[in-house]
Amino acid sequence: MGPYTILNLLGLAIQSIFIQNILLFNFLGMCSYLACSNKIKTAHGLGMAVFVVMTISGMLNWFVHSYITGENALSWLSYLGVQTEGLNLGFLEFLIYISVIAAFVQILEIVIDKFAPALYRALGMYLPLITVNCAILGASLFATVRAYPFIPNLIYVAAAGIGWWIAILLIASIREKLSYSNIPKGLRGMAMTFVMTGLISLAFMGFAGIALDQVTPEDTYPLLVQETPDH
Repeated sequence: MGPYTILNLLGLAIQSIFIQNILLFNFLGMCSYLACSNKIKTAHGLGMAVFVVMTISGMLNWFVHSYITGENALSWLSYLGVQTEGLNLGFLEFLIYISVIAAFVQILEIVIDKFAPALYRALGMYLPLITVNCAILGASLFATVRAYPFIPNLIYVAAAGIGWWIAILLIASIREKLSYSNIPKGLRGMAMTFVMTGLISLAFMGFAGIALDQVTPEDTYPLLVQETPDH
């Protein structure tokens, strides 16, 4: 027995965090990234919130696609005597995904307001705007298009959330340092933020040369090993 699919899952996580970082590679979720990256503390709180929402909503949306909106997803209703032949709710998938994300963000907003009021005030209107953070919806849609099984789907959305979290922490640490630096007048403020974001993106592109095993829909999960035939 050899650790075959474990390497696939590790490769998927590394690819999602560094090589195809959902913010620095796909440039999704830039609004809150630019607006809430002035201080490390605020960036850390928002990054953690995005990670939690992206992971949980990505997992829930996998169930939505698998059992409600996907092709032949309603076949389980036949056990209840309901005929679902020819019924396809795929046209509702986009709306249901957003509804799942919005519902979970509302729950998270209540929790943060209760247990971390300082962070709640610091994030301000950007906390409820996580609902329309396209990085969160994008992660769910990318996982759906790639037809990941449940475990790779969970690894992908969690790693994408970690990647977004790392990206906003990096730019926040740089922006805090730049606030004490003598920057040419024409590059102060958001202009330098865009420059630094571009440089960080170039740095992350350096990971693109790493050869990683890819997760395919044909891989069997939750089995994490591949059996070696007897000789």
